Amino acid sequence: MNKLFYNTVAAVSCLLAASFAGNAYQIPAHAEGALSPACKAAYLCDYATGTKVYAKEETKRLPIASMCKIMTLLLSFEAVESGNLSYDEKITVSENAAGMGGSQVFLDSGLSYTAEELMKTVAVCSANDSCVALAERIAGSEAGFVAKMNERAARLGAENTLFSNCTGLPKDPQYSCAKDVALMLRAMISHEKYFEFSKIWLEEFSHPDGRTTTITNTNKLIRSYNGCDGGKTGFTNEAGFCLAATAKRGETRLISVVIGAENSKQRFSDVAGMLDYCFNTYENKIILAANEALDERAEVRGGKCKSVAVAAKKTLAPFCKRGEEGEYTVSFELNKLRAPVSKGQEAGIAILYRDGVEIAKTPLVAMEDVAKKNWWDALRETAHEWQ
Repeated sequence: MNKLFYNTVAAVSCLLAASFAGNAYQIPAHAEGALSPACKAAYLCDYATGTKVYAKEETKRLPIASMCKIMTLLLSFEAVESGNLSYDEKITVSENAAGMGGSQVFLDSGLSYTAEELMKTVAVCSANDSCVALAERIAGSEAGFVAKMNERAARLGAENTLFSNCTGLPKDPQYSCAKDVALMLRAMISHEKYFEFSKIWLEEFSHPDGRTTTITNTNKLIRSYNGCDGGKTGFTNEAGFCLAATAKRGETRLISVVIGAENSKQRFSDVAGMLDYCFNTYENKIILAANEALDERAEVRGGKCKSVAVAAKKTLAPFCKRGEEGEYTVSFELNKLRAPVSKGQEAGIAILYRDGVEIAKTPLVAMEDVAKKNWWDALRETAHEWQ
């Protein structure tokens, strides 16, 4: 690989950013003093880097009620991504699914709904019946799906999570923690399709038999908080009032989690307060923007062109405290490619450093196709060299 270096100095100072898997960082002392959510547990972090800003009893094992549906939705999106499910596939509702109590969209057994319709009702109105219908389709049974939920939680690094069902209805043993809920939400909202559902406030849901059910978003911050475009509520007598929410302003997206507030108003107030603090104190500073051609080009062997333009696949934007200074360095490691090259093909890697310490990286991708050189191209090239 050729190693090229590109230096950028920015007037910001950054908390060390994590990879998407996330690393542990010290909670800023001023965050501890400024925030005091009235709940059993809380967690506040940056979406892009996973940097922790505030935590209260973040690893304490607690019931989380319907927030467990974050994992149900994550597995549903990943089933579509893997080809195991399609959004327009019709799913026939079982008697077991139709019989779920609690929050529901009143599915009738024997009727068929698209996977997209079911996922939408889970995201908007926390429909238990839709959760079970999806679980049975994806894994053959709710028990099989719960096994997948626990396996996925382990791969996410959610060390204090155990699921017993896909709805969050009371069933022992079942628990999670504020930090793990943030991990799950962070993974789930990486699927852009989710935001088509989460921004819905009120909608008439049509059943195949002609009935309609009004679905209303359980996350009131969608309407009342600037930038909030997703999240999941939860409530049982055991869990108390819970909320995991995400909001975005400019280039900064945050995740805030509350478990065990005394009432619904308090959970929304606590989450909004943490988000306000973070938006006012931190920002994501773009050092390298995605999809913008770099000055460097990747070498292409055997192609109609000898090189190809490359760009970062993901934006490198460290999570930084406003008003402080720091120096950033980006190094580019470019692969030597062999034609044919396809647009979007990985062509190297960009690594972001702060003060000499690696804090983030992203693949570099080709910005265009490069066809393989044929014999006529080789002949013309040879002729040109003899001129």
